[in-house]
Amino acid sequence: MGQAENLTVLTLDKKPDFVESAFIQDIMQRAVIYIKAGYPVHLSGPAGAGKTALAMHVAAQLNRQVILIHGDDEFGSSDLVGENNGYRSTKLIDNYVHSVIKKEESVSKQWVDNRLTSACKYGYTLIYDEFTRSRPEANNVLLSVLEERLLVLPNVQVGEGYLKVHPKFNAIFTSNPEEYAGVHKTQDALIDRMITLKLDHHDAETEIAITQAKSGLPLKQAQAIVGMIREFRTIGVNNARPTIRACIMLARIVAMRGGVVDASDAMFRKMCHDVVNIDCVKVSHDSQAFGLDRLNAIIDKFCTAVVKPMLVPVPDPEIQILKQKRGRRSACA
Repeated sequence: MGQAENLTVLTLDKKPDFVESAFIQDIMQRAVIYIKAGYPVHLSGPAGAGKTALAMHVAAQLNRQVILIHGDDEFGSSDLVGENNGYRSTKLIDNYVHSVIKKEESVSKQWVDNRLTSACKYGYTLIYDEFTRSRPEANNVLLSVLEERLLVLPNVQVGEGYLKVHPKFNAIFTSNPEEYAGVHKTQDALIDRMITLKLDHHDAETEIAITQAKSGLPLKQAQAIVGMIREFRTIGVNNARPTIRACIMLARIVAMRGGVVDASDAMFRKMCHDVVNIDCVKVSHDSQAFGLDRLNAIIDKFCTAVVKPMLVPVPDPEIQILKQKRGRRSACA
């Protein structure tokens, strides 16, 4: 087969700011076990559930280099496997006999490997992020890879036309089952070859820990931001947004400004409006949207700074007696 495309191969390290809750640890441990047993893992969950971050964290546990693919509606099988890309020209000039010049020229198609072929050939870990965004016919090539451990190369004009998959090749897939725009229904034969692990939104404690780890904010500020986002998430018809990404965005911006989480700060309130994006929650009454009013009320609820009471000096009894005596003396005089 021909040369490999100029691909980016990743070497992933375990991130120190990756928060491992009990639920995440359980998912991660099972995923590693399944992969080491030879089965691909499919992480399925809504936006903001941490699918891609978890996939990369699991891949880092395997100590293998990683190739990353993002699902795309425009993908064909050649975008995964490879294709004949250009031609190779060879010219031989034989001038051994001075009076005779012999020329031979041949032109052949040049095969270039794409990401899936490179991962199968060299035993990399393949992370196929949001694979349901690609058309099912493009993903059909994965069927034989995951089952028979053979990659069929339909466009190869020479050789056997297939590649035996490296024994250390493994794959991690992610998808969002709740999304309906820009995704395709996956064929049952492909899903049947994977082990699907369901993810959901994190609980409050995990979201606070993640927000702290990603921003460096103190605990109280992180609690206020996460509480505000989670409260706003519960209103309206779309209770999946804003996701934890909004918590991280706002927390990082706040940390850059010096950690001001205060509803009375006009700039902080405007930043909340920008980051939260009230359009993601359709809340109306008598055809009048009042998402902004609800958000402002929630900001006041969770982000009102605690006013420190002013210290009032307690009078010393001896000083009071001394003042009274001085007052009497001045009166007598």
